[in-house]
Formats: sequence, structure tokens, C-alpha cells
Amino acid sequence: MDAGILRDVLTTLAGIATGVMSGTFGVGGAVISTPAIRALGCSAALAVGTTLPSILPGAITGSWRHRHGELIQWKVVAFTAPSGIVAAILGAWVSPRIPGDGHLLMVLTALLLMWSSINMIRSVSSHEPRDSVEHDHDKTNLRNSQSFLATLTGLVAGSLSGLLGVGGGIIMVPLFRRWLALPMKNAVATSLICVGCFAIPGTITHSIEGGIDWRFAILLTIGVVVGAPFGSKMALKMSDKKLQRVFGLFLAAVAVVYGGGELLAL
Repeated sequence: MDAGILRDVLTTLAGIATGVMSGTFGVGGAVISTPAIRALGCSAALAVGTTLPSILPGAITGSWRHRHGELIQWKVVAFTAPSGIVAAILGAWVSPRIPGDGHLLMVLTALLLMWSSINMIRSVSSHEPRDSVEHDHDKTNLRNSQSFLATLTGLVAGSLSGLLGVGGGIIMVPLFRRWLALPMKNAVATSLICVGCFAIPGTITHSIEGGIDWRFAILLTIGVVVGAPFGSKMALKMSDKKLQRVFGLFLAAVAVVYGGGELLAL
């Protein structure tokens, strides 16, 4: 689609949908915005970096509703964010140097989405109460290893954030659940803060590399700022299990559409 008022309106609407998903599920929202701007005419190579500028304001506005109570685990953020920032810079630098004009990166993104969705859905049905002594022992081990696991989560999610142009939340939320045993709402709220941190170096690096279409990026950002608070409000109203199940199904649906389109493009 050529640049014009219609494309700008559709881009802004895509930004609003992105913001709602970001606030609801603690993801950067690129799982919506990247295929949306691809459909509107943005090249695969530029789409990877163009979604990043909208992630930070989306994370800020989306997490505002989570500021009360203890939903945001600041200790986890303290270990996840620094390692993720370093990894995001490296990922953003490597991204334009991977062959395939961006299509291979999009296919990889779809595979990661499907992996995340399967893990999230399976963990809802497989959770069973255990003996309290065993549970207390596991909690002690978890506290001892939490810093290491949070750092490792940051490395994995940050590198994928820079490499694929996603906020990293599609990886962080499942890993926060599996590795750190955070409740779903805590994982969402904590992920929102981290994806905002990851987006800053990724945006700067992609901008230096000339990998951002700023017309798309600005309109996406406007829409995200509008939509993110509504998403956070929806998340707070859901139970942890329902939120986790909806999140998994959402990722699975996006992965099928996302991967199928890029495979056809290849």
C-alpha cells in the first residue's frame, strides 16, 4: 500500500491493537505491529527495527496500572534488564547481517511464538499441588538461583529483542513462569518493564543502521500509547489461569498467520 491517509489510519489502528496486547500480556507488541506494517507495505528488513520505537512508551503506559502492590518484581528487573540491554545491542547489530532480506528472521519469530504458546498452555493444565515440604524446599532453591536465572532470561530475551525486533516479552513471560515460578500477573507486569529497557538500545542501534521507517514508527507509537492502558486493565480483571491460557492461544494463532505469510514470501 502506498503512503497516504488511509495507510496512516490503518497503521495507527494497528498501534492501538499492539498497545492492548502489550498491556494485557506483557509483550512488546511487535507480534501484532510487525505483520501489520508488513501488510501495509513496509519491507521485511525495515519491519524488524520499525516496531522497536513504539515498545518503550507502550511499556510505560501499560505498566502504569501495575504500579500499586507487588506485581512488578523489581529484583527480577534489576538482574534481567542489564543483561538484556547488552544482548539487545548485539542482536540489533547482527540482525541486518543475516541473509534472507528479513524473511528468515520473520520465520524464526513465528517458531518462537509457537514454542511460547505450547509451553504456556501446557503449564496451565500440568500444574498440580505438591507436598508442602517439597514445595518449601523448591522455594528455597528458587531464591538461591533467582538472580542467575533472571540474568539468563535477560540474555535470551534481549538478544531476540534486538535480532527480531520483538520486545522480548514472548520469551520472558514463559521463562518467568517456568524458571522463576512467578504468578502470571507478576510475570506480565515485570516483563513490561524489561521490554521497555530492551527497546532503547535496540532502537538506537537499528536507527544508526538505517533500519527504521519513522513514519510507520511514529504512528505506531501514537496508537500504542492509546491502547496499552486498556490492555493492562483487562489483564488485572482476569484470573492468572485464564490470562495464561488466553496468552498461549493468542501466540499460537499469531504464529500460524505470521509464519505462513513469510514462508510464502520466501
